[in-house]
Amino acid sequence: MIRILLTSAATALTLSHAALASDGPLVTAEWLEQNLDAEGISVIEVSVNPGVYERGHIPGATNVVWHTDLVDPVRRDIASGERIQELLRAAGVNEDTTVILYGDTNNWFAAWGAWVLDVYGVQNVKLLDGGRKLWEAEGRALDTAAPAHPEGAITVADADATKRAFIADVVAASEGGSADIIDIRSADEFSGKIIAPEGFKETAIRAGHVTGAINVPWGQAVQEDGRFKSPEALKALYAEAGVDGSRPIITYCRIGERSSHTWFALSKILGYDVRNYDGSWTEYGNAVGVPVTNVAGLVWTGQ
Repeated sequence: MIRILLTSAATALTLSHAALASDGPLVTAEWLEQNLDAEGISVIEVSVNPGVYERGHIPGATNVVWHTDLVDPVRRDIASGERIQELLRAAGVNEDTTVILYGDTNNWFAAWGAWVLDVYGVQNVKLLDGGRKLWEAEGRALDTAAPAHPEGAITVADADATKRAFIADVVAASEGGSADIIDIRSADEFSGKIIAPEGFKETAIRAGHVTGAINVPWGQAVQEDGRFKSPEALKALYAEAGVDGSRPIITYCRIGERSSHTWFALSKILGYDVRNYDGSWTEYGNAVGVPVTNVAGLVWTGQ
């Protein structure tokens, strides 16, 4: 987690930066580097690979571990509101704080963090466009010191179930057409040729995709350097696939992290009505009695 707070500042320069931070769901690496010492911003690193944060992070960053901090340690679920509030307060977050998230692995897990915070009603949450990968590629400073922040006072809201899709919602959308379903996995996963990318342990019994879903792999939403495409380009990308925001949207992937990246693009950049299905294919592909389409012939694990 990285923490930087952006509040009213004394100088016109700081005020201009504050305006930039409040405009839109993304911040640039240039802006963040120039505002590392500003008040009113809480920057949070959410990386998934062990040791990444410890080897060097954006100066002032606080670490949040996806495996243990943003998910429930007992049941398969998102972290509780009490846990999220504890994490945010430890990072010094107050009600008027701008929270900036970034991480490794193409910002997938940082986007998951943004989605979880959205479920709990946390305002002014943004992603560092391009994430850790772009920050490092551009040679920007990293630090190994663990920061200490004054205790914050934010109070999170009760979880908003309308921000989240459950398996019953997905089945209803598949059978009744009540929402556009976007599968953001690779073409081979979508077709059922493979169940999970090589090296990934989380898998399912069945291969294929939710019947009626369309396939727009998450990577089509970003440029080569990992930054999101422009809103105009994103709108055209999804419109070509038949999604224009006129109907509710459900996104899913394998465990819900890649789909949260697409949720961010559709919900926060384009302003569409989107729910992320965090159960995703590891739940759906193991469920009984749900509509599955498989065009590649690999129906069962091991076949």
